Amino acid sequence: MKGLGLLGAAALAFVVSIAAGQGAGAVAPPMVNDAAIQGDTMPRSLGDYGFFLDAGARQPVGRVHNYELNTPLFSDGADKLRYIYLPDGTQLTADGEGLLKFPLGAAIIKTFAFGEGEDRRYIETRVLLHRADGWLALPYRWNEEQTEARLALAGGRVPITTPSGEEISYRIPNKNQCKACHAVDGEVVPIGPKARNLSAGWLAQMHEGGALDEVPHGAGTLPEWKNTSASTKARARAYLDVNCAHCHRPGGGASNSGLDLSWDQEVPFAIGVNKPPVAAGRGAGGLLVSIEPGAPDKSILIHRMNSNEPGVAMPELGRSTIDTEAVELIRKWVREMGE
Repeated sequence: MKGLGLLGAAALAFVVSIAAGQGAGAVAPPMVNDAAIQGDTMPRSLGDYGFFLDAGARQPVGRVHNYELNTPLFSDGADKLRYIYLPDGTQLTADGEGLLKFPLGAAIIKTFAFGEGEDRRYIETRVLLHRADGWLALPYRWNEEQTEARLALAGGRVPITTPSGEEISYRIPNKNQCKACHAVDGEVVPIGPKARNLSAGWLAQMHEGGALDEVPHGAGTLPEWKNTSASTKARARAYLDVNCAHCHRPGGGASNSGLDLSWDQEVPFAIGVNKPPVAAGRGAGGLLVSIEPGAPDKSILIHRMNSNEPGVAMPELGRSTIDTEAVELIRKWVREMGE
């Protein structure tokens, strides 16, 4: 089954239906190519997996479930289409409000798009494959015709116009950069679908459909960071949890900084309050602490979020523009700490 594409998977389903005595007139629904997910190769095209009915990846097949996050990761304003694939007979397992546990053979698919209507373009699709030896992260780059996404191990650059009107060279991460953001204690793991950042309604629907063992405790507790009905602190912490804590957490890629920006971290010093940097390089901008209560302009955290300069900007990967709205939220949060 290695190398089967979308059409190959559909053809195989047709043959299986005939062999089962369903007759030539009964065509089974297209199947995802499980061998491509669980094998030891890196499929060259997104279509080789059979996740979608169409070559343009607009219509997912069965057992490919779309999902959304309460607070999404900022990626230059890209719109993201997120999907989870679960092999037949498997389901997700809840683990409190944390990351859902995925069965072997599962996949997470995330497409980055810019523009609206006829001008809408898919730029890249990132795929996480849960294999017997762990998770594998692979980037796929869409062609100009929007008919195919090809494996882009070396990443790439694509000129785009952001929703704010900026002309930038959008960066598709290479395979190793994918690993850098997804590493915890040296192992590649998913970082998005945590129960606290998924709606209770979606989780209930997945449970009712048999795709999730139970609706987890703490479902949907992370607020949508732009929702002003939530407190400034809650919105700021939600944004930092999603955009920073995959590295700034115990076992993460930036754990040596001593910062833990996870949602459930409650110790002020650990999240940076009056905390000096471990190494006072130029990224600190001459400032003394990560967060100085009541003083946004004296806080390293805000200085780095508000920069595009290499070696200063945070996050280091995943953006070429400044999320100015988020910077203002974090500034407001730090100001309120001094009141």
